[in-house]
Amino acid sequence: MTEGLVRSVLFMPASNPRAVDKARTLPCDVAVLDLEDAVAPDMKAEARAAAVEAVRSGGFGPRLAVRVNALDSPWGSDDLDALAGTSLGIIVAPKVEDARDVAELGNRLPTGTDLWAMVETPRALFNLDALCGVDGALAALMFGTNDLTAALGCQSVPDREPLKPWLATTVAAARSHGLQVIDGVFNRPGDAEGLAGECRQGRMYGFDGKSLIHPGQIAIANATFCPTDDEVAHAMTLVAAFADPAAAGRGAIRVGGGMVERLHLTAAEALLRRHDACSRTPD
Repeated sequence: MTEGLVRSVLFMPASNPRAVDKARTLPCDVAVLDLEDAVAPDMKAEARAAAVEAVRSGGFGPRLAVRVNALDSPWGSDDLDALAGTSLGIIVAPKVEDARDVAELGNRLPTGTDLWAMVETPRALFNLDALCGVDGALAALMFGTNDLTAALGCQSVPDREPLKPWLATTVAAARSHGLQVIDGVFNRPGDAEGLAGECRQGRMYGFDGKSLIHPGQIAIANATFCPTDDEVAHAMTLVAAFADPAAAGRGAIRVGGGMVERLHLTAAEALLRRHDACSRTPD
C-alpha cells in the first residue's frame, strides 16, 4: 500500500466537470471525486461515467481518489465494477461498519488501489479494531463528522466536545494498525479562523490531515498539518543530542533542562521526515 502526505483531502462532485478539471491543478494532497453524498440519485450513473473518464484521462497534480457509494446502496456495486479496470490510486468507502465490509471491499479493489474506510456510524466505532485488522486491506481511516454527528444525535458545536472521545478512538485504532488517519470536514468554507482552529485540534489529536469541501481550505490544512519551525528546531536539537558520542549507549539524556528518552528521538526523526516531505511538496 502506498503512503504520502494527506494534509488536505478535497472532496468534489464527480458530476461537476468544472470542479473535476480544476482539481487537476489544485495543491491539495488528495483529490476525491465523490459519487456519494455530493451526487443526486438521478445523477449517479452520469457521475460514475465521469469519474471513470477522469481516472483514465489522468493529468492530476494531487493523488486521485474516488468515493464510491456504500455497497448496500443501489449504486455501490456498480461503482466498484466501473472502476475495476482503471489505475485508480485510492477508493474511499463510506459507512464501513465491520470487518466483513472491509473484506468484501478489499476483494473488489482494482490491483494496486488503496482502500480508505470512512468511520460514520456508531456501530463502526465499536468495531474499529476488528475492521482495521483485516489483513492488508486498509490504508487509512477517515472520520465522518457529519454522518456520525447525526447518527449519535449529538450537537454540532465549534469545539466538537461530543465527538472528542471518538476522535481519539479513531486515531488510536489507526495507529495500532499502522494506518493513516484523516479528520472530518469543516462545514463553513468562509470561516478561515474556525478551520485553522479545527485543523490544530485534529493535529493535536494525532490526525495526519483534514477532509475538505472547498479549494479555499487547502492552504490552511497544508500549513497546519506540517511541523512548525519551533517543532523542527526542537527535533533537530534532539537528534543532534543523541548523535553526540557522549550519548552513546544511553537510554535517556538531558536536553534543554529536561530528560528525553529514545522514544523521543524516534518521534523527532519522524517529525523531520514529515517536514522534509512537506518541504518537497509545492503548496
